[in-house]
Amino acid sequence: MTKSLKDILIRNVRIKVNGSLWLESDNGRFFGPGPVELLERIAETGSISMAAKEMGMSYKKAWGLINELNSQTANPVVLPQAGGEKGGGSAITPQAMELIKYHRLLRKRFAEFLEKETKRLKI
Repeated sequence: MTKSLKDILIRNVRIKVNGSLWLESDNGRFFGPGPVELLERIAETGSISMAAKEMGMSYKKAWGLINELNSQTANPVVLPQAGGEKGGGSAITPQAMELIKYHRLLRKRFAEFLEKETKRLKI
């Protein structure tokens, strides 16, 4: 005999369906909330170092994320600019903006799915 979730889960406790969302290849995860935020902050600050600092992330880790992204895309998503009078900086590419846009839409659809599944629990 199969029990329903109403019989299995505790009543009067708020339970919801939850999850995280990222893109992955055969090599593992490479694009999710962290890399999206890093790209957005690079776009805002013009600096990998400042973006990483704002996120509480090491510069080395930020570069690791960027290198992983660049290895999974046909064209680079971040273009570092050599130092000059102002010390250089970095910019994200139009491809990076498309990835960010795609991920935002994907997260919206995922949130709708999670909400729908939570409602199906009816506990």
